[in-house]
Amino acid sequence: MELKLPKKALVTGAAGFLGSHICRRLLAEGYEVTALDNLFTGTKDNILDLMDSKRFSFVLHDVTQPFWGRFDEIYNLACPASPIHYQHNPVETLKSSVLGIMNMLDLALKTKAKLLHTSTSEVYGDPLVHPQVESYWGNVNTIGVRSCYDEGKRCAETLLADYRREFGVDARMVRIFNTYGPNMHPKDGRVISNFIMQALANEDITLFGDGMQTRSFQYCDDLMDAMRRYMGLPRDVVDGFCARHGLGAPVINTGNPGEYTIRELAEETLRQIPESTSKIVYRPIPADDPKRRKPDITLAKELLGWEPKVPLKDGLAKTITYFKGLVK
Repeated sequence: MELKLPKKALVTGAAGFLGSHICRRLLAEGYEVTALDNLFTGTKDNILDLMDSKRFSFVLHDVTQPFWGRFDEIYNLACPASPIHYQHNPVETLKSSVLGIMNMLDLALKTKAKLLHTSTSEVYGDPLVHPQVESYWGNVNTIGVRSCYDEGKRCAETLLADYRREFGVDARMVRIFNTYGPNMHPKDGRVISNFIMQALANEDITLFGDGMQTRSFQYCDDLMDAMRRYMGLPRDVVDGFCARHGLGAPVINTGNPGEYTIRELAEETLRQIPESTSKIVYRPIPADDPKRRKPDITLAKELLGWEPKVPLKDGLAKTITYFKGLVK
């Protein structure tokens, strides 16, 4: 009887919010997982419970430097993803996107690994098309304070598309819209973590502008489902999908198309933390802050048979429980 060895996966940004979740999912499915992170924004606390597994190994490594190993699948999630973090060191942020994807694409090319790159809804900038579809090229400021992240992710998409065309690398990408859940950094500056931490501390809930900007919030488990379905598809299925839709590379939006104003999110947060004495206050809106964000997930539904299942109310409750555990 032939011994079937477990598949091997490499996860970059593995100690971050989403990286830790995909590591956990892969281990649950029987994979051997090598986790890379330089711990700039990630934390070992997110993967501490995985360290005892014989199928899990952690490597302190910066994705801007080449890495070698033989893997069946590569998940590239390494990049600061919140404004407060990616604006702290914008040059390093840009390098993590551009050099990071180049190093992972080179590794995939040399070892014939399948690669999934996590892009972002930020490639659409402050969109003039609503909801956002994958064929939309975006409205992005190339020299603004957010450009290190937005343009870094756009360049990474270009590199991925060119590695597919020139070298035949089996690489796919997801444009992730606002995602939340346990293991978020409590001080990452994202709106859900901000509101929850402010409410738990009885501090003012800070809204920028009039609070009528909209976002679409996806719970992390829904995203993990999409990523695993995507990587499970054969190359010919993905290539045929691209050809039918005229896509230069296999890219799909992953997000929850439910659209909420920031004020509605603040009000729901306070409803779920009734003991909080926080009040809603307003501040000037930051530069280049998008006014509307909502994914069109038609392509994800067609290709993956996927759509998000967790309502904001339920996902928010789980996330609040996680943050309460941090502040005890």
